[in-house]
Amino acid sequence: MSFLRSIRDFLLPRRASTQTWMVLTFALFVGVAVVGVGLYAVLVLRGDMRRSMRQTLHDQADRIAVQVQQEPTPARRHMIVEDLTELTDLNIALVTPDTAYRPASRPSPADTLVDVSALQGMDESQTRFARAQTAEGQPLFVAALYRPSADLIVRVSQPPPPLYHLVQRSQVVLILGMVLAFILSLIGSFIAAYQVKTPLERIGETARRVADGEFADKIRVDSRAAEFQDLAESLNRASDAFREKIEELERMTRLQSEFIGNVSHEVRNPIFSISGYLEALGTPQLDDEQRKMYAEKALTNLNRLQNLFNDLIDIARLEYREDLIDRSVFDLKDLVNEVAEMLRPRAEEKGLDLQADVPRYFVHADRSRIRQVLRNLIENGIAYTNSGSVRCRVQRRLDKVRIEVVDTGQGIDEDHLDRIFERFYRVDPDRSRESGGTGLGLSIVKQILQAHGEEINVESTRGRGTRFWFELPYESEPEPKAVEA
Repeated sequence: MSFLRSIRDFLLPRRASTQTWMVLTFALFVGVAVVGVGLYAVLVLRGDMRRSMRQTLHDQADRIAVQVQQEPTPARRHMIVEDLTELTDLNIALVTPDTAYRPASRPSPADTLVDVSALQGMDESQTRFARAQTAEGQPLFVAALYRPSADLIVRVSQPPPPLYHLVQRSQVVLILGMVLAFILSLIGSFIAAYQVKTPLERIGETARRVADGEFADKIRVDSRAAEFQDLAESLNRASDAFREKIEELERMTRLQSEFIGNVSHEVRNPIFSISGYLEALGTPQLDDEQRKMYAEKALTNLNRLQNLFNDLIDIARLEYREDLIDRSVFDLKDLVNEVAEMLRPRAEEKGLDLQADVPRYFVHADRSRIRQVLRNLIENGIAYTNSGSVRCRVQRRLDKVRIEVVDTGQGIDEDHLDRIFERFYRVDPDRSRESGGTGLGLSIVKQILQAHGEEINVESTRGRGTRFWFELPYESEPEPKAVEA
C-alpha cells in the first residue's frame, strides 16, 4: 500500500504548480489516446490483416482443391498446378501419401505443413496456416488444406501483397505519429502552462505586495489572453481604490489626531483662564473694580468655550447628516441686510465701512444655514481688516446667484490659501484668539456649502485684501399669497 501511495503521490502530487498540473493533465489524456491508438494499430489492424490473408489463402486452396479433384490422373493435376502457378503469384504444391509435386519455377518454402499424418486428423473445413521463408529469405504466407475424400493436401503459399506492406508501413507511421503527437502535446502543454503560470505569478507577486502595503507598482501582464488582461486591469483598479482609501484613512487619522490635539488645546486655554480668574476672585484683597475685571474676563472665556462647542456640534451635524438641509425660497437681499445690521456695530467699533446694499434676488437654499455662512464670512473680514471696508456683493450668473464678501484687510499668503478651510487652522493664531475666534468658522462655511452641493472659493493678495465667493441656485420671485377676506 505504501508503494502504491508513493506512486500516486508522485503522479498526482498534493501541491504542485499550475504548469505541472497542466503538463500532467495533457500527458494523461494524450498518453491514453496514444496507447489506445498504438494498441489498435499493433493488435487490431495486424490481426485483421492476418485473418484476411488466411481467408484469402483458404479460399484459393479450396478452389484449387476442387479443380484438382476433378482430374483423374496425376499428370493432369500437375498441369493444372503449372497453369495456375504461371497465371498467379501463388506457389502451389500437391501432396499425397505417395508423392509431392510443386513447380520448380517458383521459390518455395521448406516442407511446411505437408505432414499427412498430422493433417489427417483435421476436418475438411479446417486449414492450417504458417509463415515461412524461401531459400532467399523472402517471407511467405502458407496455407495447407486437406481433402480426406481424395487423400490430398493442397498447399498454397504467397508472398505478402503490396497492401500488406502498405498496412505495415501505415502502422509504423501511425505509431510514430502518435508518439510525435504525444511529445508535441507535452511541449505544447508546457508552453501553454508557462503562458498561464507567468501572468499568475506576476499577479500573485503584486497581490503579496499589496498585502504588504505596497500599492505603487502596477500589474503588467504580457499575455494575449483577454481573461488575464481583464484580471490585471481589475486588480489594478482594486489596488488604486485601496490605495486611495488607505491614503484617505491615513489623512483622516492625521486630521483626527490634529483635531483632537487642537480641541484639547483650544478647550484647555479657556478652562485654565476661567480657573485662574475664579481663583483670583476668591482673593479677599481685591477691590470692586478688580473683581469686575476678573469676572468679565472669566465670562469672556466662558463665552469663547461655549462658541467652540457650538461650532463643534454644527460640524458634527453637517458631517453625519444629523441636521438635514431645509431648503426653501427666500429673498437674499433681506438676509444680507439682516446679517449686516447685526454686525455693523462691530465694524463701526473698528472704524470700518460695512457695505451691504445688494439687489433683490431669490434663491433656493437653507436660509438659516446661509445666514450662518454670511455671518462667518463677514465676521472673518471684520476681524482681519484694520482699515477700509468690508463689502457684500450679489450678482446673478445664468441660473446661479453669486455672493461675494470682499475686504481690504491684510490678505492671506498663497501658501495658506489651501488650508484656511481646515479646522482650527489660523493664519495669525494670536490675532484670531484676541478676536475671540474658534478657528472653525471657515470650516463650517465649507461644510454648509458642500451640503448644498456648492463650493466656497477664495482669492487674496497679501496687503490688499481677500475675496470669498460662492453660488446658490436662482429662483424666480414667488407669487404672493392671496389674502383671505
